[in-house]
Amino acid sequence: MGPRKSPHGEVIVTLRCPDRVGIVRAVAGFLADRDVNILESQQFADPSTDQFFMRVQAGLPDGLAVEALREEFTVLAARFEMAAAIHDARVRSRVLILVSRLGHCLNDLLYRQRIGALVADFAGVVSNHPDFEDLARSYGVPFIHLPVTPGTKVAQEEKLRSLVDELDVDLILLARYMQILSPPTVEHFEGRAINIHHSFLPSFKGARPYQQAYERGVKLIGATAHYVTSELDEGPIIEQEVARVDHNQTPDELAAVGRDIECVAFARAARWHLEHRVMLNDKKTVVFR
Repeated sequence: MGPRKSPHGEVIVTLRCPDRVGIVRAVAGFLADRDVNILESQQFADPSTDQFFMRVQAGLPDGLAVEALREEFTVLAARFEMAAAIHDARVRSRVLILVSRLGHCLNDLLYRQRIGALVADFAGVVSNHPDFEDLARSYGVPFIHLPVTPGTKVAQEEKLRSLVDELDVDLILLARYMQILSPPTVEHFEGRAINIHHSFLPSFKGARPYQQAYERGVKLIGATAHYVTSELDEGPIIEQEVARVDHNQTPDELAAVGRDIECVAFARAARWHLEHRVMLNDKKTVVFR
């Protein structure tokens, strides 16, 4: 069961700061003094990094503007050295999906968004191949074909970065986009791009990973959703999913299992990011599910 809804709108407060006594009391007191009703609150103190993390979902009283709350919170944030944000829960994030020729995650995301399981506005689907234009347009989502070759990769990524800015994109989802992004693009997308891949890595690299896994007799198939960083496939992990397999299953059947759990892990990671439940903690994440 989710938190109760407020008739006057809601905010989500997220913060990270050095761990010390009194943070929860200070935040709760700040909100209570302004008649802001806490609907859900989660916190975590990490002794390994000496950092404190908190997420509060709260209902606004009639007449209190989100901007005013943000401005007043800056004093408290400075006092505790917080990296903090106050998000208007009514504002839908804008999402751009990148895909190549494997469409299972794209199809899953489009369907979840349509039925309301993923609350966001899809600004478009970008692909280096034309395969999924009909699928995207069937959901009313613009499709942008940006083909790429070794000789056009720099220009193609410049167009991609410009498109992200022009469309005012908040989150980029690499739904099996089979192109390695250059350092300038990774930097441009920092903290707002999520990738999905099978979890065999660093084993079974390259082509036909499920054939390689079959030949080694794996007993678990996994998927990992993580933030994109300059270290290929090694960004902070948001979510992982696994499924048991056995000797009866063919490489194609293993790949089918992999597709299913990629969709599940990717959708969870996307939803948690959109709901401001994920916070970076050095090379890992704190996820308030």
